[in-house]
Amino acid sequence: MARAPRGLLLAPGASAGRDQPALVAVDDAATHAGFAVTRMDFPYRLAGRKAPDRAPVLVAAVREAAAAMAEHHGVAAERVAMGGRSMGGRICSMAAADGVPCLGLVLVSYPLHPPGRPDKLRVDHFPALTMPCLFVSGTRDAFGTPAELEAHTATIPGPVTHIWLDGGDHGLRRKDAACADAVATWLTTLGD
Repeated sequence: MARAPRGLLLAPGASAGRDQPALVAVDDAATHAGFAVTRMDFPYRLAGRKAPDRAPVLVAAVREAAAAMAEHHGVAAERVAMGGRSMGGRICSMAAADGVPCLGLVLVSYPLHPPGRPDKLRVDHFPALTMPCLFVSGTRDAFGTPAELEAHTATIPGPVTHIWLDGGDHGLRRKDAACADAVATWLTTLGD
């Protein structure tokens, strides 16, 4: 029996757009793994602004993009995974916590806190994440150490997978292929 189609919505980091190299690499790998993939831009980027909108506007954009992506590709809403790099992944996780149907979350370089500000955590929504979550991060990410990320993701009720890219910083420079391979491999475990 053929497997029902699955999709992946990818959102970029705050200073990038949908053609961010890491997202393109994940798109290629996920497409090769049989996923329908859409890379989105946030409204502020489409308007030519550099500063991100407030979280409610960004979450609404993810909600709309996920619904449009599912309809365009003929994928059931609950068969769409979401995620992205840094802010994009964080906003997708906030949308999932807010009730957007989600097969799983792909969180690349999750920005746990601003660099040097471990008191400014971005984890209030973690207890509402019941879907599988993948965190791919560098071991030298100033936005959250492996120990910090593991401690805070323990509050997520859904299954959590961590993949650490040795020596990687927040930008994961020269690690796009390793990141994309890790994401594609994990995605194939979803929705069986």
